[in-house]
Amino acid sequence: MKLNLLQPAFLHTDMAEPHIPVRMNNLCCTVCFKILRNPVTVPCGHNFCLQCIQRCWDRDERSNSPCSCPECGHMFPSRPRLIRNTTLADLVRDTEQRDAGSESWKQTHSNGSTQAPKRARSCTETGSPLCWRHSCVLDVYCCTDEEIICAVCASSEHIGHTIGSVVGERKRKQAELKNIQMKSQQLLQKQEKKCNNLWKTLQQIEEEARKTEDSCEGILTRVIDSLQRHYLSVKELIAAQEKAAAAQVQNSLQTLQVKMQQTRKRSAQMDCLAQTDNDVHFLKKWPSLRRCWKKDNLHRLHGVSEDPLFPFELTKTAVEELGRHLEEFCDKEFAYISQTADSEEEQISGETEEDDEQQRSEARTSQSHGLPGVNNAVQNAEPKTRAEFLQYACGLSLDPATAHEDLAISHGDKQVRLSPLKLKSPTGCYPERFVYRRQLLCREGLQAERCYYEIEVEGDKAEIALAYKTIDRKSRTNLSAFGSNANSWSLDRSTHYSVSHRANSIQLMTTPNHHRIGVYLEFKKGTLSFYEVSDSMTFLYKVEAKFTEPLYPGFWLAEKCCIRICDLR
Repeated sequence: MKLNLLQPAFLHTDMAEPHIPVRMNNLCCTVCFKILRNPVTVPCGHNFCLQCIQRCWDRDERSNSPCSCPECGHMFPSRPRLIRNTTLADLVRDTEQRDAGSESWKQTHSNGSTQAPKRARSCTETGSPLCWRHSCVLDVYCCTDEEIICAVCASSEHIGHTIGSVVGERKRKQAELKNIQMKSQQLLQKQEKKCNNLWKTLQQIEEEARKTEDSCEGILTRVIDSLQRHYLSVKELIAAQEKAAAAQVQNSLQTLQVKMQQTRKRSAQMDCLAQTDNDVHFLKKWPSLRRCWKKDNLHRLHGVSEDPLFPFELTKTAVEELGRHLEEFCDKEFAYISQTADSEEEQISGETEEDDEQQRSEARTSQSHGLPGVNNAVQNAEPKTRAEFLQYACGLSLDPATAHEDLAISHGDKQVRLSPLKLKSPTGCYPERFVYRRQLLCREGLQAERCYYEIEVEGDKAEIALAYKTIDRKSRTNLSAFGSNANSWSLDRSTHYSVSHRANSIQLMTTPNHHRIGVYLEFKKGTLSFYEVSDSMTFLYKVEAKFTEPLYPGFWLAEKCCIRICDLR
């Protein structure tokens, strides 16, 4: 509410000035020519109203002029610090009380009517403080300046401000305080509840950490026990190989020793016959001795049918490869576990407010329903980082039924290399295999909107291809080779990269720097992209075509080459 309190008559410039005694002239401000209000002294010794001198100096600063004394014109190098003249303020108050008369100080006007403010009785009678300038009760509150003033101050210095009574403002602010107290109490209850929940969570963390530690220890102990059992089985296998190889060699050794004795006996008989002087005796013994010698020579000297150390080499190679894969797998998986735990910890520490969680949930819901906006644009954007490619990772496995007879598949149909044993099986048992080229296909045909997979290549030369299921597998010509027909597309990796289709090859300038290759297929869009994968994705080539059938990943291997499908899930 706003009170229109009028100034006393002698304070208005548009009214007749009251009679001021001579002794009051020295108590007037030379700026406003009124009684000094809140008098202050400037460095040159003159006194002014606080508001008057501040307005003068504000005007000087706006006009870039130095501050000066309005009475004597003295210039100050900088804006001086004002000093409140308490003695002069007391003198003004005493003079006003003695000479101005009580009626001139009690008159105020509201809505055109005159109302006399209460004259303060005394601080001891009411217990209320008094205005230090007017000795009136401080019962008026200026909402604009947030000050407690008397009626005289309101009529003279706070014209145009929002004015209220002290009692009314106390009630209003008391209600506001009560509302704040209630909200503070509610906030305190929420904080206490959250604190209790955090303590409970802390206890659960400790308990869960112990349980997880025990569980992981049990699992890894079982893994170690399993490895120990397999190690014992490998030892038994080696012992069996040793026994079989030793038995084979000993058998050959015994046979050889018998033959050696027979050979020595024949040699002694021939020496004896050669030394006889009886011609008749010689001619009678020679035919039978020659037949025995020929008979002995009909049986060729048989040694060990194969290298007895070969089984040990196979076992050692297999265990070395198993150890390497186990180490790589453990390093990869434990690193993934650590990264997952770190990301979860960061996510938990960042999600301390329920509102943030709700906003994230709404954002995820909007994205899952395909609402128009940024989310759909991100989904439709071309992936650039490996993390974005991995969103479209697909699972693959090698198909032994399509593999050439020289290829050996292992590691759960994820790895292929040339077989060291050269065990050939009848072609009729595998009618879908490649007969004349060391190629094979995967079981899975790709026709999703977006597919991505990675393979690792060991060796100098290999081909990473995608082909229709109808590709020729029996021809001796290049029609069955990846990239040499209309049913396949191939990335050839040797000293350089090249891309082939319909026997047309495009050689790329990029040389192989890493062993991992990423293949990204957009079936409906008709694009096939190849990348070299390391810490970043190095683009190699993009094929554009119209795919009419599901595409089956395929591989061709050169000597001493190994291809492994990477597990991205």
